Amino acid sequence: MNFSKSDLPHIKWSLLAFMLSLLMGGSAIWMGDEYDTSALEDRQNAQKQVIDARNKLAAAQNDLENMSTYALEYAALVDHKIIGGEQRLDWMEGLEKLRQQHHVMDFKYTIAPQQSYAPNPPLVSGNFEISMSGVTLQMDLLHEMQLVKFFQSLREEIKGWFVVDHCTLNRPDSAGSPLAGASFVPQLKAECSGGWITLKSGDAP
Repeated sequence: MNFSKSDLPHIKWSLLAFMLSLLMGGSAIWMGDEYDTSALEDRQNAQKQVIDARNKLAAAQNDLENMSTYALEYAALVDHKIIGGEQRLDWMEGLEKLRQQHHVMDFKYTIAPQQSYAPNPPLVSGNFEISMSGVTLQMDLLHEMQLVKFFQSLREEIKGWFVVDHCTLNRPDSAGSPLAGASFVPQLKAECSGGWITLKSGDAP
């Protein structure tokens, strides 16, 4: 079929309608693509918010569990009189009870005034101040195991955190006589130093 300029007036409206339909179709396709992209971004953002919320919830639950564990540990330290003030009277009463149990033949002790304490190696104490009440012990022994059992009983029966710094064992220069109320002569003399460590919160008055 051949067209001439004389036919153009007859078909121009058809061409115009065709061009409009192409334009509208292209716009619909472009708008559809834009809508799909926007919907995908919204869905991704929503998923990210859900994941963030779950992570925050998990972190909060973990913090609660840690706080619960910390509270139990703190209460145990307070009950064992590690956190708090110096328990000098309790320590003296506990040592006298140990004397009556005869873990060693006899012993003498001195408890020095409480002082600030810097452990070696350093101890991470957070907001707590570390103090130590130094103790010196002189003991009469039949054998070394008495010394071991004495400190074992001390830690089990007297509340607190007792640390032994060092002990020196010596044999008496000459055979002595039995101690009062005993039928055996001491074979060893021990001199030990250590002390009770206490923690005090920096926020406490």
